[in-house]
This record gives sequence, C-alpha cells and structure tokens, in this order.
Amino acid sequence: MFSKLKLITGNSNRPLAEEVSRHAGIPLGDIELFKFSNDESFVKINDNVRGADVFVIQPTSYPVNDSLMDLLIIIDALKRASAQRINCVIPYYAYARSDKKDQPRVPITAKLVADLITVAGADRVVTVDLHADQIQGFFDIPVDHLYSIPTFARYFKSIMQMEDIVVVSPDSGGANRARALAKRLNCSMAIGDKRRSGNDDQSELLNIIGDVRGQTAILFDDIIDTGGSLIKVAQALQEQGARRILAACTHGVLSGKAIEYLEASPIEKLFITNTIQLAEYKRSCKKIVQLSIAEMLAIAIKKIHIGESISLLFR
Repeated sequence: MFSKLKLITGNSNRPLAEEVSRHAGIPLGDIELFKFSNDESFVKINDNVRGADVFVIQPTSYPVNDSLMDLLIIIDALKRASAQRINCVIPYYAYARSDKKDQPRVPITAKLVADLITVAGADRVVTVDLHADQIQGFFDIPVDHLYSIPTFARYFKSIMQMEDIVVVSPDSGGANRARALAKRLNCSMAIGDKRRSGNDDQSELLNIIGDVRGQTAILFDDIIDTGGSLIKVAQALQEQGARRILAACTHGVLSGKAIEYLEASPIEKLFITNTIQLAEYKRSCKKIVQLSIAEMLAIAIKKIHIGESISLLFR
C-alpha cells in the first residue's frame, strides 16, 4: 500500500523529519543538499522517485530564504526525476504575516511564496497553523491545514487539573484560535486588547477583556517571534491578579532577544511545538517545553497517500 510513498527532507528541521519517518514506518530518502562556495544551493536525489508519491518535509524557518530556496530546488529536482506527485509538508510557513496589503506600495509576500511553490511544481501543501486561514486560498493546489490545538489540549489535560483555567488570546485577531482551545479544555477565555505603534515589534496593551483574577492563564497564539507582545500581555495578566501565567504557541521562532525577555517575564512555562528546530541555547531555556507534532504529520501523510480523509486529526 505504501510502496510508492517516499519521504524526503531538506536541512531546515531534520530531527522532525526523522521523527515523522519513525512514526510512519517509512525511511527518509537519500538526498544531497549543500551550498557551493559561491553560496548557490545544489540538490541531488539519490533514490529512484519515478512514479512515486513524494512528501518533502521542509519548514521555511531560519534561515528563511535558504530554507525556501532549498524547498523550491527540491521540488524542481523531483519534477525532473518524474515523481508522480510532489507534496510539500511545510509545518511552518514563512512570510505568513505578510498576508495583506495594509500599507501603500507593499507586497503580499505570503501570496508570492504560494505562487513560487506552485510554479516550481508542487501538487499539494500540508501545513500547520497558518497565521491567517485565508492563505489557503493563495494556492491553486490543494492545501491541508492542520492544527496544533488537539496536541496542546491533550497535553494540558494530562498535566493540569481543569479548574480555574482561562485561555487568553493576546489580541482580537487570535480570538477564534483561543476560543477553540478553551472549548476543548471546557474553560473560559479572555482577550488582550492592544494596538501596535511604530514597527511590528512594538505594541501598546490597553486592557484585558475577561476575568483572570486567581486563575491559571494560558496565553495562546500561533507564533512567538521576539516575544514582546506576548510578554506585555503576560505582565497585564499579572497586574490583574492571574495566579499562574503559562503560554502556548505553535511556532517558536524566538528571534532576537526573545529568550532573554522570556527568562525575565512572568511567564512560568512556554509550550511550543517542534515545527521549527531550536538552536541549542534555546533548548536549554528551562521555561521552554517542546511538544511533538510528528505523529500527527505521519498520520496525515499516510492518509493523504491512500486518499483517505484527515478529519480525524481535528478531533
């Protein structure tokens, strides 16, 4: 049944790809991927992929442009090697926050990336927790959009008593995401009311809408980048009497001084998934707990291969 299923990975998150391979029971294909001295990338697929259903596991994480370019070159190599279908498993989709033209003379880079992947020859995309659901519509090929909410919900239920819990969205834009987790945990929710000022790394928090006093607050968002916005909400929660403050974010970008800010913040623990491979100094942060989505991806890959629905992954 799975004889035509091939798994290939680039360099952006090999540990995740290896874990997916173990769960799926499918070995990773043999691929050479390196840079010449002039900084140009080179790819060679050493396995026979003619007529195969190939899944390329390659988050477009740091270094973002290298990871994206490697993905495009891998797609082209597979297409020229006569792969029957090329499925791009992109757990973290870079440029997702550039999803609209909100200023004069700026690009919609999330759409550009979708076009590049499609034109390169991809037949399908599998991704996790897009920053904006409408990005699925940027593609002219099927997109399977998976969610980390079941993973977080199962974990929180296993380590905590589901009493005096409130799920907090850092802003109104993430309210639906927080509401979905709150529903699974059967708890209340609150929303941080903020507005941005200056560049994207600066924001001013105005208020917390909802009752958090004496409760364990779980800040829930899709991405933690520099951490500035999330930490400001955490400080406001502390001021409004939250008993404990935890945070859960699907994609741990953690750029700039994020680790330093996290260490000094009132956030007790930060739960992230392994969509992005963490550098050693980030993994050593005692506040960070990383949850794996490898089994979810392995199930999705096998079901897509045999043409079955993946809706069970949302339950």
